Amino acid sequence: MIKYLGSKRTLIPHIRAAVGAIPDVRSVLDLFSGTSRVGHALKQMGQFVIANDQLTFPVMLARCYVEADAEVYRGPAERLIADLARVPPRPGYFTETFCERARFFQPKNGARIDAIRDAIANLDLDPVLEAIALTSLMEAADRVDSTTGVQMAYLKQWAQRSHNDLELRVPELVPGSGRAMQGDASTSASTEVDLAYLDPPYNQHRYIGNYHVWETLVRWDAPEHYGVACKRIECRDHKSDFNSKRRILEAFEQVIQALRCKHILVSFSNEGYIAREELEQLLSTRGEVGVVDIDFKRYVGAQIGIFNPSGKRVGRVSHLRNKEHLFVVSEQRKIVGQVVDKVRQELAS
Repeated sequence: MIKYLGSKRTLIPHIRAAVGAIPDVRSVLDLFSGTSRVGHALKQMGQFVIANDQLTFPVMLARCYVEADAEVYRGPAERLIADLARVPPRPGYFTETFCERARFFQPKNGARIDAIRDAIANLDLDPVLEAIALTSLMEAADRVDSTTGVQMAYLKQWAQRSHNDLELRVPELVPGSGRAMQGDASTSASTEVDLAYLDPPYNQHRYIGNYHVWETLVRWDAPEHYGVACKRIECRDHKSDFNSKRRILEAFEQVIQALRCKHILVSFSNEGYIAREELEQLLSTRGEVGVVDIDFKRYVGAQIGIFNPSGKRVGRVSHLRNKEHLFVVSEQRKIVGQVVDKVRQELAS
């Protein structure tokens, strides 16, 4: 899956342990789905997952990893991606914008991305099969990019991986059904499920600015752009209350109150705008609350420092590790205790 700020890759075993310790959970709402890494893992457990996000590229990832049934789509996906891999390169908007004006990718790979994306657009595909193809292309591009993991800027010198040739692969599809949604969190929160998993933005980082290349690649709308990184114009004005220290608590409260589920699981960083105690108090309005703190490395950009578009380091690395608070909420105290014990056992092992 693509590199992603705030990815829960290392937390997946703990999240699976938590969900597995709650009896009679058959449906899960992943309200801020991002790469759908969590939704994908829970679908593998046999859950019916509903993945929601506001941006377009995460919805494509959710259609691929959550909605697509491997038993239906694996064969057609293999044939489609084999055909797309044979499309000859042809430079266009993507190459000019992200390989020449900006330097996120080598021009040889940009020309292949342009040609493959045009081919996908011209095929009039089933929406789920199209999402699988777009996911394959995003992930192929991600493997040959020249960034620290976010698209606010590119490296001054080409990353070694950027010299590799773009290679399409069939995504890891999971048997069974699921659902992808695109909507505002406060609206989509009212979807009725057994359990809701929440992993909201927690500080000033806006995902459309960090991953604007993927948004443009999926929407394929050749937008006007600005700055050295060639960000979409809408990146200037696209704001979320979850990115505001002043408004995040109220926004989170609206979501929590709108949820229609028996159990809630929340992942929130200690670097977030809401303190652990505040969040625990808010969640207590929905039932008993248990918390497990999980220590892990910060994302790679924070570990090596932040660089401006010219490649100059700006700011200092203050720390290399942080804590993820994993909250479990249920009306039944016994269930909360079971989940906390299970996650702590999993951590110890």
